[in-house]
Parts: sequence; structure tokens; C-alpha cells
Amino acid sequence: MVESAITSNIDKAQIVLLGANYDKTSSFGKGANKGVNAIKLVLDTQIELYDRYVKNIPSEKLKIAFKNITNLNKLSPEKMVAKIKLEYLQLLEKNKFIILIGGEHSVSNGPIQAINEKFTSNQITIVQIDAHFDLRNDDSDYNDKPHGCYAHSTIMRRTNELGFKLVQIGIRAYSKDELEYALKNKNTISFFEWGNGEELFTQPAINKIISSIKTKNVYLSIDVDGFDPSVMPETGTPVAGGLSWDYGVKLINKIFKERNVIGADIVEVAPHGTNSLAAYNAAQLLHNMIGQYSIKK
Repeated sequence: MVESAITSNIDKAQIVLLGANYDKTSSFGKGANKGVNAIKLVLDTQIELYDRYVKNIPSEKLKIAFKNITNLNKLSPEKMVAKIKLEYLQLLEKNKFIILIGGEHSVSNGPIQAINEKFTSNQITIVQIDAHFDLRNDDSDYNDKPHGCYAHSTIMRRTNELGFKLVQIGIRAYSKDELEYALKNKNTISFFEWGNGEELFTQPAINKIISSIKTKNVYLSIDVDGFDPSVMPETGTPVAGGLSWDYGVKLINKIFKERNVIGADIVEVAPHGTNSLAAYNAAQLLHNMIGQYSIKK
């Protein structure tokens, strides 16, 4: 029998992978609702269970469960967010470490709203790997039939409005309004733009990014389009450039080592078929995060 990284039921698990297969508001390529099952398939059949970064088998140290929130794509964005938030809160009450698997980036509203009810927002930084700011107020500037305040391009605007500080990494495609919002809110938003200014096509020192995270607690939100499309080709809104694989893994591992990661998500995988590079790499990132979490327990 093929060994899976998922080893437990929810009641016994310390880590829960929560699937959120939603793709109603994505604005270019569709298919992010298929990302959950594609990533789980890799975890069940393909991933190497030994993690070379932490030098152990995470699933032997921690019990890992999977739960899929079904039928989300039938819901409005508002009802989708409310349903994910409720599921997430129930898991938080059981002291689970939760990694949300998307789905488009709007699904991250659920966990962030849930965390806002359980923690004080000024004690947590949302660290976002993404090609985009996601700071629009709504999607009416590019959509003839806008989805409103919970469109996928608004997630970090909603997050910042809740009082969370943001550190945004990999940014390289944005509207004028988003840039103005980020600059206007410099006290709560730090961003690292890829391929701009004097450091054209260079990547910032990882320690500089870590230093910009002013709180001990972190929620990590990974939109796979933050990586270069050679690493994550199958995603809704790919943008040339972005994080290399080695840089991204090193950064994520450093965040786990130097901060207290209280939750995470990985979103926007839109697989084209059964042999999806983006799904495999997203599953690898997810497994690496579990490994980093395991060495702190």
C-alpha cells in the first residue's frame, strides 16, 4: 500500500489540512477549485515522506488529517467566507494547527476572520507571498459583473481593515489604486517588490524580510503565483518573474524558525491535468511547512 502524508482522523490529529475548493471570482484562468484534490493526490501518492530540511518524517512525529469543505462553488463569496470561517473556528477550538488549501485567494478570508476572533490583530502579522497586492476594494475596475468586496483581488484589503499588519513578498503586478493604498498605509503594510528600482531583478535579503515582521506571531498566506511561473505554471493569474524555488523554500523555513506561525494557507493552484507541476510543488511546500512545524513540537 502506498504511504500517505495524511495519517489520521481529525479528532486525533495535531495538524488539519482544510480543503476549500472555491473558484467563483478568479479573473483570468479558471480551475483553482480543482487544486485541493490535485494537491491531496500528491500527498497521498507521490510526496517523499522524509523531509530533507528537518531530517525527519513529519507524519511520524505528528498526526495529520484532511477535511474537505464540499460544495463551496455553489455559494456566493459572502456565504463561502462564512462557511470556511465556521469550519476554521471549530478546528481552532480543538487546538489544531490548520493549513488551508485553496481554491482562489478569497478563501483566505475565512481563516483570517476566524483568527481575528481568537487573537488580537495587532499581535499577528499576515505574511503574504504573492505576485499581486490584492488590495483592491472590489473587482469593479476589471469585471463587468463584479463579485464585490470578497473578490480574490481584495483579500489583503479586507485583512488590513481588520487591523492586521501585512508583509507582502513577490509583488510585481498591481493597479495604481493598490499602490497608493499600500503607500498610504506604510505603518501597517510593508512590501517587497520583485524587479524594480536600483535592485532590478534581484531578490531582497531574507533577513531583511524577517526583520520587517514586527510581531512574534505570523499567519502565512502563499498564493502560488508569487513564485516564478517556471515553478508554478498552473495558476489563475501567472506573472513573469517572482520567487525562485530555492529562495522561496529558504524564506518559508526561516519564517517558521524565527517566528511563531499560527496558521497558513496555500492557494491558486489551477491544475491542467493529472500530472500537475504546480500541484506537486504546492504539496511539497505544504509538506515542508509541516516539517518545520514538527521540529517545534
